[in-house]
Amino acid sequence: MLTRMREVIASRPAWLTALAGECIAAYPRAPADRPRELRSFVLISKAFDRAQRAGRRLPKPVVRITGPTEMVHRPFPIPVVDHVGALADYLDLTVNELDRLADTRLIARRARSQRIAHYRYRWLQRPTGARLLEAPKSTLAALQRSILDGLLAPIPVHPAAHGFVAGRSATTGAAPHVGASVVITLDLEHFFSSITAGRIWGTLRAAGYPEPVAQLLAGITTHATSVTALTAMPSGPDRARDYRLRRRLALPHLPQGAPTSPQLANLVAFSLDRRLDAYARAAGARYTRYADDLTFSGGRSLARRAESLTSGVERIVQEAGFRVNPAKTRARHRHQRQVVTGIVVNESTNVARPEFDRLRAILHDCQVNGPAAANRQGHGDFRAHLLGRISWVSALNPTRGARLRSAFDGAAWVQSPVEGGQESRPSG
Repeated sequence: MLTRMREVIASRPAWLTALAGECIAAYPRAPADRPRELRSFVLISKAFDRAQRAGRRLPKPVVRITGPTEMVHRPFPIPVVDHVGALADYLDLTVNELDRLADTRLIARRARSQRIAHYRYRWLQRPTGARLLEAPKSTLAALQRSILDGLLAPIPVHPAAHGFVAGRSATTGAAPHVGASVVITLDLEHFFSSITAGRIWGTLRAAGYPEPVAQLLAGITTHATSVTALTAMPSGPDRARDYRLRRRLALPHLPQGAPTSPQLANLVAFSLDRRLDAYARAAGARYTRYADDLTFSGGRSLARRAESLTSGVERIVQEAGFRVNPAKTRARHRHQRQVVTGIVVNESTNVARPEFDRLRAILHDCQVNGPAAANRQGHGDFRAHLLGRISWVSALNPTRGARLRSAFDGAAWVQSPVEGGQESRPSG
């Protein structure tokens, strides 16, 4: 260590021995996966501080990276990716191609040409305000899917997370709250855009990926919205909300539309889920999260303290770097319809009666007037659309699902000879 220090400083000051001793005490094992951290440690070390106070002229950078990094620990069964070159080999790309797609210098954000941009944008207007869909172009989307399947999927999420998790769904997230005296739901404002590249980097480092690898992966999976797209943001009813969203989108964040964003969001929210789950257990409640929807439920004791629990949840959420949307906070008691992510949970997981009635009316229209006439919303594949909705009802209430399927089978469906898809036409 002294030899390498002298190679950088080109001299042999006495304080180098003290600095080497501090480094060895702080790092009994060589920090081969975190050179940036080692550099920061050197800059705040006592020996370095004493040398500065003595008026010594000290070179910068103090730490020179002379070789590739290595993975020091693997808490999960992730692939061994020791350095950026190994990452490029794993993804079958060159380092220059990875660097261009990561866009860590935010060149694409300022570019006026769509050829340089890595994302396509679409603003969705909602009653509460605008929402931005950021869809990666084909090359980046394929790369993100490879990263998701190989580098992120082996990292587990918290058991309370039910959105975008294999084997879990909105139904499994709603089931624990069936039959509760009170169901409390909260919504996280701008969930994806609240998660910055720095938080992704920290999550990947905790998973074992070396600093340079984590930095490149964070760049590939996050995005700073282009100035042109931000300028086109439609105004909503809440100007403060619009301002917060614009500020978040201007920084590298998880884009809503990238294949990697749901898994990374769940991984970043692991500490939030852990705290909220412990808080709920202490209050005699149950907790689940589906994407940005937080749900708590419990007995009569919790029903009397619903407001207190909500205040505590808001405090934990804020400390975790998120924000609760107060306009969407609800506490529903037994005499009310208790809904979790669109699923009624008063007695069992069930579809809301108005939704069931609307679907039954559409199917009746299909029987009487024919599917073509009943397709008033102009769905491209009306048959598949209805089958999907019937399957959703069947998963929640098999009896109701069977009734709807019987009505569906009463209509005539034929194969389109032109498009090769399903086309509807009235029978008789």
